[in-house]
Amino acid sequence: MTDSAIEYAAVFQALPGMVALLTTEFVYADVNEEFVRVSGRSREQLIGHYLFDVFPDNPNDPAATGMRNLEASLYRVLATGERDTMALQRYDVEDPERPGEWEERYWSPVNAPLLGPDGKVALILHRVEEVTELIRARGRSEGNRGSRARVLEAELYTRARELQELNDRLRQAHSREREVALALQDAMLPAPRQVGHHRAAVRYRPAAGALNVCGDWYDLVDLVGGDRIGVAVGDVVGHGLEAAGVMGQLRSALSAASRVAEGPAQALDVLGRYAHVIDGAESATAVTTFIDCVRHVITYSSAGHPPPVLVHPDGRTEFLDQATDTPLDARPDPIPRPQAETTFVPGATLVLYTDGLIERRREDIDTGLYRLADALRVHRDQDPETLADTVLLELLPPGGATDDTALIVVRL
Repeated sequence: MTDSAIEYAAVFQALPGMVALLTTEFVYADVNEEFVRVSGRSREQLIGHYLFDVFPDNPNDPAATGMRNLEASLYRVLATGERDTMALQRYDVEDPERPGEWEERYWSPVNAPLLGPDGKVALILHRVEEVTELIRARGRSEGNRGSRARVLEAELYTRARELQELNDRLRQAHSREREVALALQDAMLPAPRQVGHHRAAVRYRPAAGALNVCGDWYDLVDLVGGDRIGVAVGDVVGHGLEAAGVMGQLRSALSAASRVAEGPAQALDVLGRYAHVIDGAESATAVTTFIDCVRHVITYSSAGHPPPVLVHPDGRTEFLDQATDTPLDARPDPIPRPQAETTFVPGATLVLYTDGLIERRREDIDTGLYRLADALRVHRDQDPETLADTVLLELLPPGGATDDTALIVVRL
């Protein structure tokens, strides 16, 4: 059977369990047959109506939190674009045949995003399993066994509620830490600026809905001795304030080393020795380039980092991958790192980035590298600011990457 022969509307209606489609304003867009049957509401009473008008909290229960918990879950789906599985909920429902009388009901809800062509959440799939009868059946058990069952069920419900409250507190704490870490990182990273007479664009994008943020960094420095500039990026493993702090130390150290080092390999040698005494710098990577704008030569060295891309004016793309070595703190006794050179002509573009731009789950890294090279070749005539935005738009997933991303575009 081909895809065109499948009647997806009929499939939706026949799905086992209660399933509803909600708009981003939490209005019922569609419900399946099981949802109508179990909820006791007709399609006309559901579709086109606001969820919490149809199912408000029980006004006779001051401790009722079902509506508040469900609303918070739906907002998390909108904010993160990720599925949210809720703990067991007590959410009483008004008897449709006897207005004012409420039935004690227990539910296990899951809310999942449905993305539109623009990558944003267009609808929310709201799936619910009712477990009321299970709880009642256990409550009707006879003798001591029945008493134990009721105690266990009450304990289960209590623990589920406590777990949900703990998860809510953890989300709030993580959100606060993430905001502080991003602010700290923004304060430590250099502002976009003209490097000599060359135009440069820098971008940083934090990960979407993920913990692994705030470890990426970039740097641009004017080097002593002629018309020379240094351009570097790096990546610290970790997240939050700790990663942001380590990032700041490594960036500052490399910036200082680059101003006195004979070349990029020596600068990374110094940085590697420094990283060895910094907690949290394990497995950190970096790549740095020294650009001689008089001789039209780029000298580069990499400590376990994805290779920079040099885009020539004729559209040829060149990966600077001939001087790749281990991450910064990989050796107890560091040995001199390799470095290599390549030439360019005026009008070429140098691009450095971190792995959040190219890496995707279940995809070979070469695929991401080729995708980047192709985007740079096609749009090579754009100015650096426009090119940076174009690259992010074309390479980052619509819902955002799972790792943060730093990007530098320099027109030579």
